[in-house]
Amino acid sequence: MLSFSDITAAYERIRRVVHRTPVLTSVSLDAIAGNALFFKCENFQRVGAFKFRGAYNKLASLTPEERKRGVVAFSSGNHAQGVALAARLLGVSARIVMPTDSPSPKMEATRGYGADVVEYDRIKEDREAIGRRIAEEEGRILVPPFNDEFIMAGQGTIGLEMAEQIGELDCVFFPVGGGGLISGNAVALKHLMPNVRIVGVETERGNDVFLSFRKGEIVTIPVPETIADGMRTTAPGPLTFEVIRKRVDDIVLVSDSEVVDAMRLIYERMKIVVEPTAAVPFAAVLKNDRNLRGRKIGIVLSGGNIDLENFFSLLHKSVR
Repeated sequence: MLSFSDITAAYERIRRVVHRTPVLTSVSLDAIAGNALFFKCENFQRVGAFKFRGAYNKLASLTPEERKRGVVAFSSGNHAQGVALAARLLGVSARIVMPTDSPSPKMEATRGYGADVVEYDRIKEDREAIGRRIAEEEGRILVPPFNDEFIMAGQGTIGLEMAEQIGELDCVFFPVGGGGLISGNAVALKHLMPNVRIVGVETERGNDVFLSFRKGEIVTIPVPETIADGMRTTAPGPLTFEVIRKRVDDIVLVSDSEVVDAMRLIYERMKIVVEPTAAVPFAAVLKNDRNLRGRKIGIVLSGGNIDLENFFSLLHKSVR
């Protein structure tokens, strides 16, 4: 299973190219939540999301022969951009399989970093099958979005920074898609803060990890319809779920409307834009199913890649 040494090794590998993202606080949001909140802003990371960490760690770990073969990845957007930029920086050819309904800024940015985008229908086609076919036919290295220990270790470097920037925390809330972010950081934070509680959050429709966590085995759901495009996964990976099952304390759910309310508050009180997936953990802190009060809580804002027209449309609809 993924170890703390894997994460420290990843940080040495990536720290010269990733941004050490800031931690923001808000007195007004603390008052609303009844807790001391610390927002780790990966929306300020390169490519606008945490995914660059894992992608660069994976590609930087390839042998010279593997780099010559090029890579292929599949993603709804942020992993796509992370792989595309990492490939450009390391001189590696990249092909990215993306759904036709990916947010346009994510698809445009992926192409802008120099990757070749292969579009597919997420309802009718299997992105992983397409990626594996390309890997086999062209000899490329497959770079999965979450079920890979180099990816998980790269994402876990967020926890190293949080420990240095904030110190001890009572709880840390993460958005959960395939589980790469929360698994890597559960390993890092539980090592550095043995008493910290790690909480994952999904939307009600994208509840594959919630169901898997409750059942104790991987549960697969149909492609979910949720505004959090990073949570349109159908099941956690075997590697990520092994860590989640052993190191994560709880998985909770929020509604899409609660996510939009959280986006609005972040924008109004902290003056920053986050995508729906990134607002999911803050929505859970506001919902407060576990009745937390007076705690020191970390919240990972995973990304900020959203079309502004869509962003303001969501906020406008929420006040009708």
